[in-house]
Amino acid sequence: MSYLYSKKTLVILGFVILLIMPFVLAPFNLNLLGRFLAYAILALGIGVLWGYAGILSLGHGIFFGFGAYAMAMYLTLQSGGIPDFMGWNGITELPWFWAIFSNPIVAIVLAIAVPMLFAGILGFFTFRNRITGVYFTILTQALVIVVTTLIISQQQYTGGTNGITGFDTIFGYSLNSVATQQMIYWTTVVFLGLVFLICYKLVNSRFGKVLIAIRDGENRTRFLGYNTSIYQVIVYSFSAGVAGLAGMLFVLQVGIITPSMMGIVPSIEMVLWVAIGGRGTLIGPVIGALLTNGASTWFSQTYPDAWLFFIGLVFVLVVVFMPKGIMGIISTIQARRRAKKYGKGRKEEAKLYNSSSI
Repeated sequence: MSYLYSKKTLVILGFVILLIMPFVLAPFNLNLLGRFLAYAILALGIGVLWGYAGILSLGHGIFFGFGAYAMAMYLTLQSGGIPDFMGWNGITELPWFWAIFSNPIVAIVLAIAVPMLFAGILGFFTFRNRITGVYFTILTQALVIVVTTLIISQQQYTGGTNGITGFDTIFGYSLNSVATQQMIYWTTVVFLGLVFLICYKLVNSRFGKVLIAIRDGENRTRFLGYNTSIYQVIVYSFSAGVAGLAGMLFVLQVGIITPSMMGIVPSIEMVLWVAIGGRGTLIGPVIGALLTNGASTWFSQTYPDAWLFFIGLVFVLVVVFMPKGIMGIISTIQARRRAKKYGKGRKEEAKLYNSSSI
């Protein structure tokens, strides 16, 4: 009980610290932390999918990209007229699938709904046909290649490899102002808290218990009468929606989205955050996303030619020697302390019993 209490205290303290960061950090560092928090939201979705449902996806970069592109399209239309890259390709009238993003509510809804719909359709045909495990993982990675190639090939509508950039206002406020960046940061923190709370309620509900049962033994769960494919489709869609939300918040902080940000390497890194933080927990993915991205930023600046090899090495070491990540190590240490304390207490009770019997 005290262990659960300490975890809740840690979470509350962590969010309080995050909320006061705008008064402590410089604008550049605050913007950097805001990006990492958007990544943490994404990691939470993957953590639920992989850690609790046992579904490893290496394609969450496309869901993240869908959300980012949706928000970027809205921000671009705020400047008026058609995007520059469309004019360069001879397009004089705004396409209908761009026009619908001129409404901010529609853009926000589609940033979450499109990834969920895409994941729902994909999950329905894969999980229904029992395509799981490594086959599903390979399929998701192949989809990343297909989607990024499609975006690059449709340069006249998507900006190609250059992506979408050049927007500088949101709701009439400058994205470059310190006050706007602080509000975006606080918005990201609030959404991180909401997603964390939703994930907590989800994994501790009856639905979450079924997910764990599917992870530990899908066939056995199916024989008990549960339609496992429905649960898998729902959690996969939920995770995709969280990724879309993260992408939407991310693009507000960086001011650009390109296909390279949703490619194979970023998709693998997203799984790495969860692995380092600890699967089967909710605090772990958040810690993993913050620590890994902080370390990657420093390492890429210090050793730009070697940081990708470093990331790959870390992933291998974590999988082999730290299968439960940082939270697994912390849990092991706390378990040993409790066992030692319990053993010490039993020894004292034995001494009292012996002394009283004498």
